[in-house]
Amino acid sequence: MTVYALTGATGKLGALALDALLETVAPSNVVALVRDPSKARHWEQRGVDVRFADFDQPETLATALSGVERFLLISGNAIGQRVAQHKAVIEAAASTGVAFVAYTSILHATVSEIGLAEEHRGTETILATSGLPHALLRNGWYNENYTESLAPSIAAGALIGASGDGRISAASRADYAQAAAAVLINGAAGEVYELAGDTAFTMREFAEILSGVIGKSVPYVDMPRDAYAKALIDVGLPDFVADMLANASEASGRDALFDDSKTLSTLIGRATTPISDSIAAAI
Repeated sequence: MTVYALTGATGKLGALALDALLETVAPSNVVALVRDPSKARHWEQRGVDVRFADFDQPETLATALSGVERFLLISGNAIGQRVAQHKAVIEAAASTGVAFVAYTSILHATVSEIGLAEEHRGTETILATSGLPHALLRNGWYNENYTESLAPSIAAGALIGASGDGRISAASRADYAQAAAAVLINGAAGEVYELAGDTAFTMREFAEILSGVIGKSVPYVDMPRDAYAKALIDVGLPDFVADMLANASEASGRDALFDDSKTLSTLIGRATTPISDSIAAAI
């Protein structure tokens, strides 16, 4: 029987991907690679093989990947360090005979203006030169990127950003997780999946939907990138986080997060989750 593994099993996307994987694959054939096994006891109780793996400790990676045939590498969250971390994991996968790797990249990685794309491009290059058969899951933004922080905006009476009238093809985190599980099981080497929601929205449209759900007007206020970054710093975000978010918002104003291929819904066999559903669930 094929042995499947994935990183990030205690993270938001990874946990959902593991759940989706277990709908098809027996737990005894699944390996969860985690930095803190104490946080993955619930997976062990379901029969998953939980193994310690730390991207910053390369010596742990080959052991963790021993016997694995198909591997989902969910990009790490240590921004600025991810290329080196991913390189260590990819080298370990190659050394242990992993037959297929699926990597969660970013939408339109090769041309994306979003600053976060740089590390994804670096990882894609490493995969391309590794000799490992692999597929790229180029994920767009999650609906939850917009819905998990609604409370302060509602309290302030406005949504702010630098997105202009850019179209955003977001989908729920669960949609992307289901796609990741599907590609891990059946994906073919060489495939590049540009994954995004079926229906795009602008931030003004987002604000209109939100206003309708809560019965109170919460308009979208567009501003220059630097002003948006300063506003984020003023509410307590670190400078580098504020700059990262402002960069992504500004780039989305030029449709950096738009894609109408419907590859995601084709892959998961159903329509993606509308932003209106995620807003209602968050409220």
